[in-house]
Amino acid sequence: MDIGVLGPCQVTLAGASVVPTAIKPRKVLALLAMYPDQVVAVSRLIEELWGANPPRSVQTTLQTYILQVRNLIGAALAADPGGNPGCGPKDILVTSANGYMLDTQGGLVDAVEAERLAAIGHRALSVGDHQTAATRFRQALALWRGPVLVDVQVGPLLEADVIRLEECRLSILSQRIESDLALGMHHEILGELAGLAARHTTHERLQAQLMLALYRAGRRGSALETYQRLRITLGRELGLDPSPTLQGLQRAMLSDDPELEYAGAGTGPGALAVGRSG
Repeated sequence: MDIGVLGPCQVTLAGASVVPTAIKPRKVLALLAMYPDQVVAVSRLIEELWGANPPRSVQTTLQTYILQVRNLIGAALAADPGGNPGCGPKDILVTSANGYMLDTQGGLVDAVEAERLAAIGHRALSVGDHQTAATRFRQALALWRGPVLVDVQVGPLLEADVIRLEECRLSILSQRIESDLALGMHHEILGELAGLAARHTTHERLQAQLMLALYRAGRRGSALETYQRLRITLGRELGLDPSPTLQGLQRAMLSDDPELEYAGAGTGPGALAVGRSG
């Protein structure tokens, strides 16, 4: 079973989708897919579906939704001529003492794979191997097919997971940009960075990366304007000043510090460590 949550909900078995069209059964499957090969407690499923106001028939209704998903799994299994004849729907959507588990049986889970690739990228970045880091971060980002679970009406638990994964994507993206800057790709990523900085106006790391890319592209004035916009935005929206790292970057630009220039793909000024992300 392959699972995709980094975009529209995708759960396929033997190439066939087992995602229900009805809202609540789809939500049940989405929560199980968010935690593959782990038992999701009945209480968590109930909270996701109905919040603090479950119906009197909550247990029966939940079992009905589970049955609907199992019926789709059963249809996919029946249509697979090369499948395991001893494997049934209850072997894939497993009932436990206090909940249910989606058994992937070794299938691909996009969120897990993205995390694995990002971890390799982080390790490469930490030792100055920016080419490997950039490659792995790009591979991780390519697994996002759109906003997380965009076709699911998420409840309180899935909403938290959606926020977590979207923040994870932004973190990986920022790390990839750091690697690109260390590789001297400031011209190539300027457009992308400008768009990101416009959407994330208080994200200090992205703003710092845009400043550095502009400076290295010979646009010191635009880089300093970026700093001033950030200073005003942080003060107006959060009552904060730019972090010491950003202030130091501005001072370095004002003095044309040669350390800011691209000096080859190694550790150094391409690796920006900004405290607040906004």
